[in-house]
Amino acid sequence: MPRVPSGDASFIHTLHGNFVDNAGRTLLLRGVNLSGSSKAPVNQPSQVLDGFWEGAKNGSQSFIGRPLKLDDADEHLARLRGWGFNMLRFPVTWEALEHEGPGKYDYEFMDYTIEILRKCKAHGFKVYLNPHQDIWSRFSGGSGAPFWTLAACGLNPCAFSATQAAIIHCEYPIPASRNPSEMPAMIWSTNYGRLISQTMFALFFGGSTFAPKCIIDGVNIQEYLQTHFANAFAKLAERVAAAGDLLDEVVIGWDSMNEPAEGLIEWGDLNAYPQQQGSTLKKGTVPSPAQSFRLGMGQVQTLDNYSFGSMGPKRDGSVTIDPNGIKAWADPSTEPGNVHPRWGWKRDPGWTLGKCIWALHDVWDVESGYVLQPDYFAHIPGTEEPVHFLHAFFLPQYTLYLKAIRAHHPQAIAFVQPPVFAQPPPIPEELLQGRACYSTHYYDGLTLVTRHWNWFNADALGLIRGKYSTQLQALRVGERAIRNSLQTQLGYLKADATQLGALPPTGPARYPTIIGEIGTPFDMDAKRSYGYTDGGKYKGDYSRQERALDASLNAADGENCLSWTVWTYCTDSSHPWGDGWNMEDLSLWCSDDIRAGEADRVPALRIPSKTSMGSLAPARASSFTISTLPAYSAPYASSSTSVEEGEAMQYESASLLSFLTNGARAVRAFCRPWPIAVVGTPTNIQFDISKATFHLTLKVNAEDIPVDDEDDLVPGKEGLCKGSSLPTEIFLPLVHFASDACLSKALGSNAQDQVDDSIDVGQEGNSRSTSGTTTPRAYTSSTLTLPVTSQEALSPVIFKDDWFDIAVTASEGRVELLASEQKLLWFYTVPTDEKEDKELTIEVRRSSGAIKASALGLGYTSENRARDGCVGWLEELGLLSEGWCPEGCSIM
Repeated sequence: MPRVPSGDASFIHTLHGNFVDNAGRTLLLRGVNLSGSSKAPVNQPSQVLDGFWEGAKNGSQSFIGRPLKLDDADEHLARLRGWGFNMLRFPVTWEALEHEGPGKYDYEFMDYTIEILRKCKAHGFKVYLNPHQDIWSRFSGGSGAPFWTLAACGLNPCAFSATQAAIIHCEYPIPASRNPSEMPAMIWSTNYGRLISQTMFALFFGGSTFAPKCIIDGVNIQEYLQTHFANAFAKLAERVAAAGDLLDEVVIGWDSMNEPAEGLIEWGDLNAYPQQQGSTLKKGTVPSPAQSFRLGMGQVQTLDNYSFGSMGPKRDGSVTIDPNGIKAWADPSTEPGNVHPRWGWKRDPGWTLGKCIWALHDVWDVESGYVLQPDYFAHIPGTEEPVHFLHAFFLPQYTLYLKAIRAHHPQAIAFVQPPVFAQPPPIPEELLQGRACYSTHYYDGLTLVTRHWNWFNADALGLIRGKYSTQLQALRVGERAIRNSLQTQLGYLKADATQLGALPPTGPARYPTIIGEIGTPFDMDAKRSYGYTDGGKYKGDYSRQERALDASLNAADGENCLSWTVWTYCTDSSHPWGDGWNMEDLSLWCSDDIRAGEADRVPALRIPSKTSMGSLAPARASSFTISTLPAYSAPYASSSTSVEEGEAMQYESASLLSFLTNGARAVRAFCRPWPIAVVGTPTNIQFDISKATFHLTLKVNAEDIPVDDEDDLVPGKEGLCKGSSLPTEIFLPLVHFASDACLSKALGSNAQDQVDDSIDVGQEGNSRSTSGTTTPRAYTSSTLTLPVTSQEALSPVIFKDDWFDIAVTASEGRVELLASEQKLLWFYTVPTDEKEDKELTIEVRRSSGAIKASALGLGYTSENRARDGCVGWLEELGLLSEGWCPEGCSIM
C-alpha cells in the first residue's frame, strides 16, 4: 500500500481498491443498516391504515425517533459494537426531511439525527448516510419520497390500490377487505413493474426527455424533483457540518439514492413485459406497461398471474382487474386555476390533469387503448438514437446530488449505487476526486422470496448478466456449490468497481467495494422459529437462518475480502409484523426473542473512547508486562449505566456474552471473526462456524510499512516506526471463542463481581500459566513472541481464561489478546527491501472445539443433517455437500 496523504488519525482514505487508515493499514468496514425502521414514522408502520392518508395529505408526520429512541441508543449501539461492527449505513428518507411541503424542511428531525450521530461517534462507529427509497414512496407501496411529489406529478395516490398502480400494504389486498397480515413475501417489490414506480422514475431521471409537457413552477418535472431531492439532503449535510466534529470523524460519506430504478426508460416494447429473468420479481399479477396505462385510466384489464416455485417465477393463469372507472390521475378540480391549494405550485396549462401523462405525450390513445409508440422509451424521442439510462440519465442526476453534498462535506466519500445488479457507468475521476466507494447490494433471492433455505440455488447474477444460455446451467445443487456460487457472484460485483474512476475494466479497481445491503429473512418456513408451527417445537431455533446468513456473509470472505453492512437492525422488530414494513423480517435482533430471566442481567454500559474495541485509530504495540499494561476502554461495565466518555469501569465476560446473544437471531452467522485493520492487504479470509476456525492470509511488502505522522522510520529497524509498531487487528467474538468458564457463568447464575484475569499461554498439550497482578479495571491481555521466520510446522499457542479459549498459529510474529475488547493484535516484520510480496498466515480456533448452540442458549433443536433418500445417497458418494433440508423444501 503506497503512502497515504497525511490527515487526522481517524481519517479514512479510499486507495487502490481498499479503505485505508491514516497509518496505511487496509481496513474492512463491516456493520449493519440502522435501520429498516427509518422507512416510516414511529407510529405508522406499513400495515397501519389509520392516519396513513390523513398524515400524508397534511404532511404532518415527523420521523423523530428514527432510527431509534435517544434514551435507548447506548444499549443498542453497544450491542452492535459488541458484535464487532464498526460501520453503520444510516438510511434517511427524503420524506423525513421535507414532508411538510416543497422547500419546508424538518429541522427538528435533522437535529435529532445529529444527536444520534453523536451517539454513534461516542461508540466508535463510522457512518455513511443513505438517501433511502423503495419503489419511490410510502404512498406507492414503499418508502422514500414525500407524498407531495406524487401530487406534483399529477397523480391521485388514494386510487393506487384500486387501479393496481401500486400494491400498498395497509390496503392489501384491496381497501374494502384489507388483510395486511396475509401480504405475500416480497410482493411489494413487484411494484417496480407497475405504473407508479415506472412513471415516477421515468419523470425523475428523464422527464425533460420523455415528458417535456410536464412543467411545474416554470421548470420541467425532472428538474423540479431532482433539485428538491438534492437540496433536501444538502440541507441535512449543511446541518451536520454546522454541528461540528462529525464530518469525516463519524460521517465518512453519502450513498447515492437507494436502489434507483430505470422506470420506463430503455423499455423496448410497451405492450410486453420482459420474459427473461431480471431484477424485478414476477409474482402475482404482472402487467405490461400498456396494461398499467389502461388500468391507471380506470379501464378493465386481464393480467398474467405468476407464482414463484422451486425454479423461480412461472405463469399461473390470469386475473381480471376492474378499477370501476377509478383513475390513478388527479382530477382537474384539485388544482383550481392550475395552483395547488395545499402545496402551492403552479402547473403549466399544457399539463392537463386527469389524463395519463403518457397519453398526453401521444405514447398511447386513451379511447382506443392502442399504443401508438411502443418503443417510445427505447430511443430519444424524435430520433433513432438508442437510450442509455446509466450514462445519460443516472450519471447526471448523481453528479447534481454529489456536488450538492460536497458543497458542505468536501471530503465526503462518494458511495455509488446503480440500479440493482446493474454495472455502474464509467464515472470520471474529476467527479470522484479520489474519494469513492462502489456501494452495491446482494441478496440470495431464492431464500428471500421462498422464505426457506433450500438445498439448491442458482447463479442469479450470472443468469441476469447473460453468462448462461439456459436456467439449468445456472443451477447449483448442494450447500458447498451454493456457497461457492454466492462467493462468485459477489466477485462479479467487486469487479464492477473498476468503473469508478473510469479505469480499464481489466485493471485493478481504484476504489473499494462495500455490500451496502445483504441479509436473510428470519420468518422462514411459516415462522417456525417463532413457535408458530409444530406445536412450538422449533421456537427459538434459527439454525436454518444461520446457514443462509452464513452462506451470504461467507461470500464476502474468501478472496473477495469485502466490507458490508447487513440489512438490518430494527429496535421495534416483532414476530407478528417483522420490521414493520411490507412484512419484511430481516432484523438481526428482536425483543420478542429475549430469553426469559436474562433482561436484568444486561451489563451496564459505558461510552467508549477513541481507542475502543474495533477502533479505526491505530492500536500501538505494547512494551509493558502483563501486570503493567494500561486499561483499554471497553463498551461494557458492571456498575453504572450513566458514564462519561473514556471512564474505565469494571465488567466481566459472562454478562457480556449473555448481552450479545440475548434477542439476537442467527448470531453465530453475523458475529464472526474478521480482520479489522491489516498491515498489508488481506487476500483470503476463511471462517468455519462448525469448527470455530478462522484463517487469514495476507500479503505485505515494503510499501506497507505503517507510518505514524509523529514518527520517522528508524534506520536499521526493518518495518518498524520509532516507538511504534502497528499491528493487524482481528475481531474475535466471544460468541465463537468463549471459554467454558465464561459459558457456564453466562447461562448459569449471575457472574461474580471479580474476575480471575490469569491466562494460560503455552504450547498445546503443554500449556503454561503466565499470570500477572491486575486491577479489576484492567483488561485481560497476553503477549507471546512467535518465530519470526516461517517453519514447516508451527505449534499453536493457547490462550485460556475466564474470557477466551483459543489456539493461535501464525506464520511469524507475535500476538496480543485484548480479551475484553474481543480483539487479537498480530505484530510482524514488514520487509523494506524485498520487491515481491511476502505472504503471511494466521489461524485462530477454539482449542476445545466449536461451541454448541445450546451452550449459547440459542434454542436449536437438533444438528443439521442431510435428507434421507436419493439426496443422502448422492451425498454419501461425495457428489453433494452437507446442509440439505432435513424435512424437505416447502416453497411459498
